[in-house]
Amino acid sequence: MSVVASAVLAAAGTIVEQPLPVPSVIFPLIAVGVFALLGAVAWSYRDVANRHAGKAGRGTPQGH
Repeated sequence: MSVVASAVLAAAGTIVEQPLPVPSVIFPLIAVGVFALLGAVAWSYRDVANRHAGKAGRGTPQGH
């Protein structure tokens, strides 16, 4: 048996599992909430360019 295999087998007995701080179903709910919040922020910027069509800069056609 190699030294690496011996070290792995020796360390395998000392693994201590820690419980999750919250139930596992909460993590996907947090992810859905974050994506919904980011979607709401992106949705709030819809049509912003068209609101300021009269303030087009020089060299930009006014009819677009």
